[in-house]
Amino acid sequence: MTTRVLTGITTSGTPHLGNYAGAIRPAIAASLKPDTESFYFLADYHSLIKIADPVRVQRSTLEIAATWLAAGLNPDKVWFYRQSDIPQIPELTWLLTCVAGKGLLNRAHAYKAAVDINTAKQEDEDAGITAGLFMYPVLMAADIVLFGANKVPVGRDQIQHIEMARDFAARFNHSYGEHLVLPEAVIEESVATLPGLDGRKMSKSYDNTIPLFAGQAELKKLIAGIVTDSRLPGEAKDPDNSHLFSLYQAFSSAEKCAGFRQALLDGLSWGEAKQALFETINIEVAPMREQYEALIANPEKIERQLQAGAEKARAIAAPLMRELRYAVGLRNLGDIASKTKKVIEKKAVPTFKQYRESDGKFYFKFLNAHGDLLLQSLAFATPKEAGKCIADLKSGDLALSGVQAFAVFPDGIGSADVEAGLAALRAVSEEKN
Repeated sequence: MTTRVLTGITTSGTPHLGNYAGAIRPAIAASLKPDTESFYFLADYHSLIKIADPVRVQRSTLEIAATWLAAGLNPDKVWFYRQSDIPQIPELTWLLTCVAGKGLLNRAHAYKAAVDINTAKQEDEDAGITAGLFMYPVLMAADIVLFGANKVPVGRDQIQHIEMARDFAARFNHSYGEHLVLPEAVIEESVATLPGLDGRKMSKSYDNTIPLFAGQAELKKLIAGIVTDSRLPGEAKDPDNSHLFSLYQAFSSAEKCAGFRQALLDGLSWGEAKQALFETINIEVAPMREQYEALIANPEKIERQLQAGAEKARAIAAPLMRELRYAVGLRNLGDIASKTKKVIEKKAVPTFKQYRESDGKFYFKFLNAHGDLLLQSLAFATPKEAGKCIADLKSGDLALSGVQAFAVFPDGIGSADVEAGLAALRAVSEEKN
């Protein structure tokens, strides 16, 4: 089975070590797997939420594209495109906006953080907050589900956005039929969120980043400026609370990390530790740096690759959007009669409906061809758990003898009725195949 992996970086600054270790490197590694289809995009729409400098947005787009190519991306074997070159993304954003719950958007981390800052200043809680910031999770969801991504490599702080994308897609499917794939987050535990120069998350927002392709002298200087505690040479250091060690883990093998950990416990000086970190990072980055500089000097070549990638991406996006437009009722009025006739002639079949209630839990129900309830699930903590039960029931991997563990029969309905409905559903599936 082929797995689609999608990732992107906002074009609001120069790529840094956190971008590389947390997103670019694992995504490119995944693209080398024979059973993986990889999608990489430059999130320039997202940058407009934070940046009002068009020159910076353009320059960042160039730098990020050059970074992925220098890091080993093969545009002939993946989907590599600029977000703003895909008009179906903002169109899908609106469709998802129409099913997205405002209550869920109110709980988005970025929006809540902005509100908290205003509250602390005793200002109106929405002062200076744009609708773009508030709707950021919906645009991100459209980026993902438009291409049917199964896996999305993200930092731990981005998990909420993937969960929200799942929720929006599930709501759309519940209203209009099963059209959208529900994505899952993929995280490398040791490098999901790298610390910056001051120990906080490495982020352009904090201005504490280490540029991925900084020259050797600058790289060494920046690493030397990483905040450490006051323990002297010879005094044991605490690796588990060391920003230096967290960075070292992201660029070294488990064996070397174990040695570095022991050296810190044995009293390695911070100066020596920073030199070791510089050498470790530079060994990985140096071979890519020369290629990056050559690409930066030839932006026309990158533009041609992005245009070719956009055409390739639109070949997937356009058919899905036609399907979704029809699903929500954005249809050609001239075919009402013929479509109505086809609907009448179409054989009704049993169906599963998956949804989320106001209690925050996830449920599903199984209806027969006439819309009568055959099976009502109990609450699930995640949509993935509910989806697995549905899949197991459809395939026959889950016997009805154990159905009472996760669902109940309505009055007058027995296991024979449910089994008959499942058999009819499987028969239709076999006919299609």
